[in-house]
Amino acid sequence: MRRAFATLLVLAATPVAAQQPAWVFGPFTKPAAANPVISPGGPATYRSLIDQKSVRWEEFATFNPAAIVRNGKVVMLYRAEDASGDAIIGGHTSRLGLAESSDGLHFTRRSAPVLAPERDAQQQNEWPGGVEDPRLVEAEDGRYVVTYTQWNRKVPRLAVATSRDLIRWTKHGPAFASVAKGKYLDMETKSGAILARVVGDRLVATKVNGKYWMYFNVPHVMIATSDDLIRWTPMEDLDGRPLRVLSPRPGYFDSWLVEAGPPPLLTQHGIVMLYNAGNSNTYGDSSLPARVYTGGQALFDARNPLKLIGRLDEPFIRPTEPYEKTGQYKEGTTFVEALVPFKGRWYLYYGTADSRVGVAVWDPAIRRR
Repeated sequence: MRRAFATLLVLAATPVAAQQPAWVFGPFTKPAAANPVISPGGPATYRSLIDQKSVRWEEFATFNPAAIVRNGKVVMLYRAEDASGDAIIGGHTSRLGLAESSDGLHFTRRSAPVLAPERDAQQQNEWPGGVEDPRLVEAEDGRYVVTYTQWNRKVPRLAVATSRDLIRWTKHGPAFASVAKGKYLDMETKSGAILARVVGDRLVATKVNGKYWMYFNVPHVMIATSDDLIRWTPMEDLDGRPLRVLSPRPGYFDSWLVEAGPPPLLTQHGIVMLYNAGNSNTYGDSSLPARVYTGGQALFDARNPLKLIGRLDEPFIRPTEPYEKTGQYKEGTTFVEALVPFKGRWYLYYGTADSRVGVAVWDPAIRRR
């Protein structure tokens, strides 16, 4: 059955990358019959907890997912936008929906969001733009920790919430709120990817040198540490600015910006970080469209998460399919945010054109043969 599925997957999918160094994840394939795995629309309605209006909360777009494996299923949190507000990127209200899958490819959604703006202590940070772009890990004690962007249409802020069941969430507010009397509260922050290790099919947040580590932000990737996965402190350079550990490269696919993707993983080779890359329209890779989003991979030292020791010169995933190049972001995106081990394979979930959720799959046994 395993060999039959692998053969079917190869025949029915689009190859994404050629042979890569030993530390690299992939090559991934995009199963044609399953993609996109989440699309907007449908009849689901939700009564806003702020203005009490009934809204079709995932009518306009569903994209940029997080994922974890729980009780033998892939559980996905995905960003869903309603059709309110202005017809521009960031002009709608976002909430986080939940979907489950027994095979990693076909998902059943809940009818209401599980994380949304409310009349709570975070309302001023989350309304009217909402909650966006989650990344998800499990803590040692079984809690789930999600990082996400609070968007009040003024300043995007990286925030943290925790849950025991992935449905009921406790919001802890901005990740950097306790640092230096609010030094980072009005700084644009987002895209928090917490370092994890693989335990079976689980991704468990892991300490290095006695601290938890999180890669974050854009257009440069920066780094922060924590003792409890909730309160985080950015590492700073000698001038007191957030320390940059990965930056754009002129002439490459990641010339415009770099942005942390799924939780980076501690492996036998080091820390592997999948990241999102924007191509500059003036000094980028001329073989790619201007401002297209592709995916890169970087390797950091397992004992020193600041130290970059390897980096791909070509994207390992890029927009090739119609659903990746049509939608809100017409230049095209394969915006990677979730990578989970599941039943012997790796499932990569990503946002496509800021409109849908796609999946790509890697079977490590195929590369080994």
